[in-house]
Amino acid sequence: MKTRRGKPTFYVHYEEFNKRLDEWIDADRIDLTREVEWPAPEKPEKKKTSSGKNQAPSKSDPKNLKRQRSKFEREVSSTPEATSVNLPGKAPRATKAGGKENKELLVTSEVIDGATPKPEDEEMDLVDIQDAAAQAKAIPASLYSREDEIEKLRTSGSMTQNQTEISRVRNLEKIQMGKHEIEPWYFSPYPIDFTDPDMVYICEFCLSYYADVTPFERHRSKCTLLHPPGNEIYRDDYVSFFEIDGRRQRTWCRNLCLLSKLFLDHKTLYYDVDPFLFYCMCTRDEHGCHLVGYFSKEKESAEGYNVACILTLPQYQRRGFGKLLIDFSYLLSKREGRLGSPEKPLSDLGLLGYRAYWQETIVDLLMDGRVEANIEDLGAATAMTTNDVLHTLQNLNMLRYSKNQHVIVLTDKVVEQRERQKAKEKIKGRRVIEADRLVWKPPIFSAASRTWNW
Repeated sequence: MKTRRGKPTFYVHYEEFNKRLDEWIDADRIDLTREVEWPAPEKPEKKKTSSGKNQAPSKSDPKNLKRQRSKFEREVSSTPEATSVNLPGKAPRATKAGGKENKELLVTSEVIDGATPKPEDEEMDLVDIQDAAAQAKAIPASLYSREDEIEKLRTSGSMTQNQTEISRVRNLEKIQMGKHEIEPWYFSPYPIDFTDPDMVYICEFCLSYYADVTPFERHRSKCTLLHPPGNEIYRDDYVSFFEIDGRRQRTWCRNLCLLSKLFLDHKTLYYDVDPFLFYCMCTRDEHGCHLVGYFSKEKESAEGYNVACILTLPQYQRRGFGKLLIDFSYLLSKREGRLGSPEKPLSDLGLLGYRAYWQETIVDLLMDGRVEANIEDLGAATAMTTNDVLHTLQNLNMLRYSKNQHVIVLTDKVVEQRERQKAKEKIKGRRVIEADRLVWKPPIFSAASRTWNW
């Protein structure tokens, strides 16, 4: 909850829906006349015991029943209880003896005998900012170290492991960029003065941001930039690509990182953009080059990544631009003469886009017979790493074991699916990156220009 222009607003998360659908609502949208429906507690599981000491006392043994009851009362009286709410007709306040259902009955987290409650990301999506921050402070640093968090992100589907990240709720209501009004998806560390206005105005060429329309219009009348401040290395009839060095254009690249954080939940924002190159894709018209999407790339990646972050702006999604971005990143890897792979973890939409691109590229090569059906040749022809090729073949169920070796089998189901996709592409039209239009050589940097500027 926060106050905006003198009125209270509430942050709402819809259970079992993606976090990008969260929103801030006014108090008049909340119906306080209806009774709150609390989730029903789970039924405690019956414990089966075989020993005579743990068996429940029978009705014919009143001494054992009395002893058991007094023991239970001592346990309840000696157990500290968290604050809870007792509603008429609802279950009574839970205690330590209640077991599994405590997590749903308690309003606040319960800490017993100095123990720290385990974080549960699925239940923490809708938490007040102050409560989430307090719970994050209660978690020891050893529980989620930076290395463990990165490793867990690489191997699991969750994009938020740290409780402090969950408490970062979306802070901007709307942004205007060019002729588009966009609702952000996630939190981005814009200055706090920009969280109160209903609209934040962003210049689509220099990416400067303004909280009021008057200074924004004054800036637009003076802004002379008509394209990203870098070298145009690719142009066809549809799009252009610009290469921007983060060391030379720090302000522009930092503004780009702030903008992209609104739509990337897992992105770690670094204000020092010196070690990165940014490749921005734009469409052209009589007004200038309009930013469609971008991907960033480390100048020197020890892991061999060819993409650090990749994003297609929401107003241009579902139009094939994401596939062009991915294709262009692999074209640069081919020109460099090395294999590449995107940095992990990928967002949910990014993972879908890369899987579709990998499957389409590999199946096309096998159907055309341009390469031998082995993993090394597929990787060399596509500039994909062996792990990405194996991952794709396993998803398509195209790896079989025969005569003491693994073989690649192009199944009828995969061929039929690809033929259907080609039929749709003929109707809608398919745009591709033409390698001969790329005017670019792999840049060579000094040791100072590819390190952090600390």
